[in-house]
This record gives sequence, structure tokens and C-alpha cells, in this order.
Amino acid sequence: MIRQLSSKVLYIGSDDTSIDIFESQYIVPDGISYNSYLIKDSKTAIIDTSDIRKAEEWKQSLAGALDGRRPDYLVVHHLEPDHSALIAWVLQEYPEVTVVAGAQALRMLPQFFEGISLEGRTLAVKEGDTLELGEHSLRFIAAPMVHWPEVMMSFDSADGALYSADGFGKFGALGKCGFYGRDDDDWACEARRYYFNIVGKYGPQVQAVLAKAAALPIKTIRPLHGPVLEDNLGEYIRLYDIWSRYEPETDGVFIACASIHGGTLAAARELEKILLAKGAPKVVLSDLTRSDIAENVEDAFRYPRIVLAASSYDAGLLTPMYDFLHRLQIKGWCRRKAAILENGSWAPSAGRVMKEMLGTMKEVEIAEPVVTIRSRMKSTDIPALEALADAILA
Repeated sequence: MIRQLSSKVLYIGSDDTSIDIFESQYIVPDGISYNSYLIKDSKTAIIDTSDIRKAEEWKQSLAGALDGRRPDYLVVHHLEPDHSALIAWVLQEYPEVTVVAGAQALRMLPQFFEGISLEGRTLAVKEGDTLELGEHSLRFIAAPMVHWPEVMMSFDSADGALYSADGFGKFGALGKCGFYGRDDDDWACEARRYYFNIVGKYGPQVQAVLAKAAALPIKTIRPLHGPVLEDNLGEYIRLYDIWSRYEPETDGVFIACASIHGGTLAAARELEKILLAKGAPKVVLSDLTRSDIAENVEDAFRYPRIVLAASSYDAGLLTPMYDFLHRLQIKGWCRRKAAILENGSWAPSAGRVMKEMLGTMKEVEIAEPVVTIRSRMKSTDIPALEALADAILA
């Protein structure tokens, strides 16, 4: 796909609509884009490459956009294979090209390409360095652990363009959400799921980059996934600030339920009704056994309160809930209030395990009491559910 972004800058990325699982774990029903750019000034610079899945399409787009020119530079913002798979091909096809990247990225490059020769063909850049291309120049911004240690971003003052690597990315092919995102009714939905599952662990590092970006006259954000952003930049940055500070975005309660034979789910549904009757502004109930775990992680971060409802299993915890809480642990979930609803027919154990797992997370308040259901919810359990609702809403 070739698209003119400004007089000397072209988009040369591609949509991948045949992929079903991104990074071998994230469901992408609307596919994903692999974004790449080309600056044709006094000097010509390729801005990142592509995933190997779209190698031939990217090569054709590059050739068409170059229109006979030879590239001087290949700028590498991020080494993850969905953006860097064609670096070795570029070096072979264009022997005169110089790879521009951070020092750590240059050290890591041979890990991805056996036998690659980089001697005399690299330019290491650091925070504040500039790459002069003519009218356009790229000023580099170190962005370590957003979300790999070698990540750089860059800012082009000629266009007011921030090349943000994986920052401000989202799931979804551009043909689905619109090239500029203007046809996207809810950019935040898939951007939030993308952020918390891929970048979300590194909130302090994102905050550091946002502080640097605040000093720049940004007019457009050009990420490596998802639409090029030009409108409503303040809202995108506001959301990234909330997300990276681990602050709740929407008031309400998220009920995450893992039920074996439906008894726990029935109790969770009754609790949902009670919470709404007691004035909860919003209640979202998810069946962990039949839903996208990445979306559940997203909702856990989105809301300030969570109820964990799960069956006991093998003297421990039903696996979907265990997997969900493990995800929250490794993604840095924190600063929330949690309540526990367990089910056990003879030796309830789910509550104990859930409490232990929550105990490893920072600034998580566990509401009391823990409520135990024995096999099936009965009318005598309703007062305990009422008390649980009061506790989580307090």
C-alpha cells in the first residue's frame, strides 16, 4: 500500500487480514497493519520494514515509492520481527544503505539475521541526535521498555510527525478502521486492548516518553500498528496518560467469572443485578471460560473495582481464573479494589488461591467478606451477595 502523507513522505506499510492470532496469543478479528514509511528528501530514508508475512507486498510498495531512487538510510525504531523482518533483504538489495538505530538495537541485530554483515554500514544514534535528510530531519527520542529495551522514537519537525514505534498502536487493519482512524467509531477499544496486553507493564517508561513528547509540537503520530493519527491528538495522549498511570478510565465494576457447570456463573449474574440495583454506574460481566483473555485484561485495567468469581478445582482454582490472574500479575495490575466469590462443593479452595495471587499485586484492596457458595446459589446466599456488593461499592 502506498499513500502520500506529505510532499516528501509516503506510507509503504500493509494490512494483514489473514492473520487470526497476533504474537501467537492475541485474537485479531479485524487483522493488523504493519506500518512503514519512506522519506524522499535530499537523502532518502526507509522508516522500518515489515513482518515477513507481507514481505512481497512491502518490497513492491518500497520499489514503487522509491520510483528509481536508491535509499541512503534504513531507520530502525524497533527490532521486533513484525517490523524488522526485511532488514537483511534491504542490506542485500541496497549495499549502500546505512542502518540507523540505537546502539542496543545494533548489538541485537545479528541475533535475528545469521551471517549479516554490518561493518561500516551502521550509524548509532542516541537521545537528542538528529538525522539530517534535507528539509526533513529526525530527532531521536529514547524509549526503552516501550516495550523492548532498544526502542527509539523520532520526531520530524518538518511535518510535526512523531514516529512512535509501538506506542499509540492498535489492533485492526487500516482497511477496517480507516487510514487516519476517522472512520473508527471507538479507537480506544482496540488501542486499549493493545496497550494493556503489549505495553501496559511499562507504565513508568511510557510516562517518561509522554513527558518528552509534551515539549514537542506534534501534529501527527505515525505508529507501527494502526491508523496514522492527526485529529484529536489531545484525547489519544490523555488516554495514554491515564493508562500508563494505572488509573481507572471508566467508573464501574468488572465481574470476572470462571464457572465449571454454571453454578458460579449464576451467582455472578445475581451479583450483577444486585450491584446495578445498588447504584453501580456500570457492571461488566465476563465468562472467562468463553471470552478473549486479552479483552478481560483490558477490562480489569479499565475499571476501578473487580469481582473475582470462580470455582474450586483440584484443591486450587479453576484454570481460566488462574490464567487470568497470572496475566494480571505479569502485566503489573495494581491500584484497584477486588472482591472474591468462590464456589466449592466439599472443600472450597478458590478464594484462598485468588487472595494469594492478589496479594502479590501492588496496592490492591481486598474487600471483605469473601463469599462462599456451596455448589449452587440458594436464597440463603442472597444476603451474603448483598454484603459483597456493599463492600465492593464502598
